[in-house]
Amino acid sequence: MTMHEANESTVVLAIETSCDETAASVVMGGNDVLSSIVSSQIEIHARFGGVVPEVASRAHLESLIPVINSAVTEAGIAPSRIDVVAATAGPGLIGALLVGVSAAKALAHVWDKPFVGVNHLEAHLYAGLLDDPTLQFPLIVLLVSGGHTMIIEMRGHGDYTILGRTIDDAAGEAYDKVARYLNLGYPGGPVIDRISVEGNPTAIDFPRAMLHDGLDVSFSGLKTSVINYVKKNPDVSNVDVAASFQAAVVDILCIKTLRAAKKIGARGIVLGGGVAANSLLRAEMTRRGEAEGFKVALPSRAMCTDNAAMIAAAAWHRYASDGPTDLSCGAYPNLKLAAVPR
Repeated sequence: MTMHEANESTVVLAIETSCDETAASVVMGGNDVLSSIVSSQIEIHARFGGVVPEVASRAHLESLIPVINSAVTEAGIAPSRIDVVAATAGPGLIGALLVGVSAAKALAHVWDKPFVGVNHLEAHLYAGLLDDPTLQFPLIVLLVSGGHTMIIEMRGHGDYTILGRTIDDAAGEAYDKVARYLNLGYPGGPVIDRISVEGNPTAIDFPRAMLHDGLDVSFSGLKTSVINYVKKNPDVSNVDVAASFQAAVVDILCIKTLRAAKKIGARGIVLGGGVAANSLLRAEMTRRGEAEGFKVALPSRAMCTDNAAMIAAAAWHRYASDGPTDLSCGAYPNLKLAAVPR
């Protein structure tokens, strides 16, 4: 594997447009975030109760250039100082991905800089490392979002294995579906997290599916249990339902993650993905993990949701190990947790 010039002074401009966040960031040396700009589309999609792909693509087209300009300006550098241009190549919405990939390749071509296509899932593994570069491998990374729930063994940069994953709904997807059924609005995760503090997490004993079966998880049955319970008990308080549902989700995630950490002898546990911003998950993973002797790294909430700083960090490491991605690189909406095709 060829090593390319990537050191503490290497500056990466990264673009993220995989779903409904238009983001750009400038990062030096793989972990020094000079700027991170995110333009959210939540208000645009809220009226539809979820992300509308074509609407997302159009919003990216409108926002991307101003977001890139803001990232470069805030970083306080000239475009000539940028060494690498990167973008999320997948997975995600095909139209949204194409906006970011096309822009990044165009900039790389005009500026005569190398381009690096980044796997969005791999980038989430770097969110915790951005906030705490002292973390030592091997790590267990719990990647939990609206589209993915994975327990990953990370042995080094670009060296990882998926130990467990959801067999049906992702955790964030279950949050959205429960919130929609309870008429709480979109996105479901933040609102359930917010109102749960007013409820009793032990009011309803929702099931913990597959709790003693390996490292895979399942949330579809839990979602159905919530719906059936509310149908049978129409006067139940939403806050108690939300708190009890969230307690079940967090219990499952913590138990499975700790089981994986013990199995591989992990040096630490890292959270990643949008659901990693959940207050109960952050508190419980820290409490339970530290009680078992593990260092638990919590990315800042800004680094949990989709952002371009984590894309830049992943790009820096990929460029150092694999070099640039060919400009023929496309967008890969169904990309698995692996390197982007070179």
